[in-house]
Amino acid sequence: MQFSVYQESHIGGRKVNQDRMGYSFTRDALLLVLADGMGGHLRGEVAATVALRTISTMFQQQAQPYVKKPQRFLEEALHAAHRDIHQYRIEQQMPEAPRTTIVACLIQHNIATWAHCGDSRLYWLREGQLLARTRDHSHVENLIARGLAQPSERATHPDRNKLFNCLGADSPPKVEVSPGASLLPGDRLLLCSDGLWSMLPDDELVRRMHEQTVVRAVPDILQAALTAAGGASDNVTALAIMWQGSSMADDLGPITATMISTEALPQDLHSTTIRDTPAADDAAPADAFDDDEIEKAIAEIRGAIEKSSQILK
Repeated sequence: MQFSVYQESHIGGRKVNQDRMGYSFTRDALLLVLADGMGGHLRGEVAATVALRTISTMFQQQAQPYVKKPQRFLEEALHAAHRDIHQYRIEQQMPEAPRTTIVACLIQHNIATWAHCGDSRLYWLREGQLLARTRDHSHVENLIARGLAQPSERATHPDRNKLFNCLGADSPPKVEVSPGASLLPGDRLLLCSDGLWSMLPDDELVRRMHEQTVVRAVPDILQAALTAAGGASDNVTALAIMWQGSSMADDLGPITATMISTEALPQDLHSTTIRDTPAADDAAPADAFDDDEIEKAIAEIRGAIEKSSQILK
């Protein structure tokens, strides 16, 4: 495999950066993960850290040197992360489990498969065109899918921040997994937190990602989001790659300082940027989540936020 990769996170106007991101790879497989610890809950940054650690560990156990069933792996890995977050709550005797949104992408044999819970997003771009984007597990997205709200209301609707799916909630997450997407050399994948995408329209994200290398585009879009948000900015985080190919036949030229080539790696070698740091439109059908379940999940998440807010006072 050959790919260019860049990741960056900024605390914005918050006291704590609850975003986490990283990637792991073997000779034949690449895993990208980004998590956004949910504000209003105790230790959201820990939920994000636990999720990345669990998913990366499972990848290192199963990628030998690639994962046999990528869709099943992603679903099982996100559920395992959910269980580990609850185990952390038990060990720390916390009144509520910390929570996080999550988006993860597994690439092998030129096929990308991704999964998510919540509103951390993945964008798939080719030659300046948006081929796919994950659908947020939010109340407003559910309203749009049912024709009860307009897409133009995504940034202004009063329910835009109400999520009904995450890791760490009382009920198990509903992991939304994509079918495999065939990548071509030059394709870009962007994983980002809502602190980024909520500040920049999709067409601007696509344009900036297309006009620059990922090493320049990621800092550029982070700064644009921070500027747009001003002093009230959320944490802003992005992880992006430009795919070069899964074999030497796909090589686009000499390897640069920003490109990773795994061709010469031993079969049993795993590399990762995910560490054990302390405190550290191929979506599913619109009716994949029952309306009553959505309302119940929103109420449960918001109730937990209120309890945590009282504890923090």
